[in-house]
Amino acid sequence: MAIKTLEKVLYKATASATGGREGRIASDDGALDAALVMPKGLGGPGGHGTNPEQLFAAGYAACFGSALALVARLQKIDVGPVKITANVSLGTNGPAYGLAVELVGDLPNLPREQAEALMHAAHEVCPYSNATRGNIEVKLSVA
Repeated sequence: MAIKTLEKVLYKATASATGGREGRIASDDGALDAALVMPKGLGGPGGHGTNPEQLFAAGYAACFGSALALVARLQKIDVGPVKITANVSLGTNGPAYGLAVELVGDLPNLPREQAEALMHAAHEVCPYSNATRGNIEVKLSVA
């Protein structure tokens, strides 16, 4: 599969991490500054702080929600309130580590079939979905 390059950059985010999973993350504009804590499930102490999987889940959920809103708008569908939950799992894949994602859409104002169709359409345009396609398992479901 050929690597797809961007035709036009619309936005660039920059963030740094120090200390790995037990350090800090910060964006260059100061909007993000948080402690990282190793989860108990990975042998760490847990506690106050976040971790890369939570950050990925939050970013994917937000991006996917916007992709779903775009698809709905283009199809002239009034979706009402929408909540996307991203469940990100970290596990082993042979000698390496890997991720899996489940995206759950809560679209209470739509019939299930229409909600599922919108979820699949959003999966085709979401940048996170496009970045992960063919690399990790991504499951779509409707609450």
